[in-house]
Amino acid sequence: MKPPPPITLSRLDVERIERLLEAPALHDSPVARRLRAEIDRAAIVEPDAMPKNVVSMNSSVDCVDESGGRHHTLTLVYPKDADADAGRISVLAPVGSALLGLRVGQAIDWPNQGGRALRLKVTAIHYQPEAAGDLHR
Repeated sequence: MKPPPPITLSRLDVERIERLLEAPALHDSPVARRLRAEIDRAAIVEPDAMPKNVVSMNSSVDCVDESGGRHHTLTLVYPKDADADAGRISVLAPVGSALLGLRVGQAIDWPNQGGRALRLKVTAIHYQPEAAGDLHR
């Protein structure tokens, strides 16, 4: 696996994710450790300084699993809004954790729930709250 690419996160998203990870059921889980590791390595910016080509929470994106060639349109959401059939993927899901903070054109290797490694590449962002001026969604 390649080293992970640099990522950028919104301060507001980080605060909300950290609160989510404080829940007793998640506090010391593998997904919480992965998300905390992503936060630790991220460049954190104010919401109004978020680059328009970066996946933030509630962004709708196109991506491709380069290991399998499957294309997806997904919206990265908090767990309460997740609906896999509608393409709304929780940040707690492996693919959601992988997408958070990536720029268009970046790819990351990430294990899926079955243990198989995914190589996800972001190909487009259709909606990003910060770019749309929805800074406090």
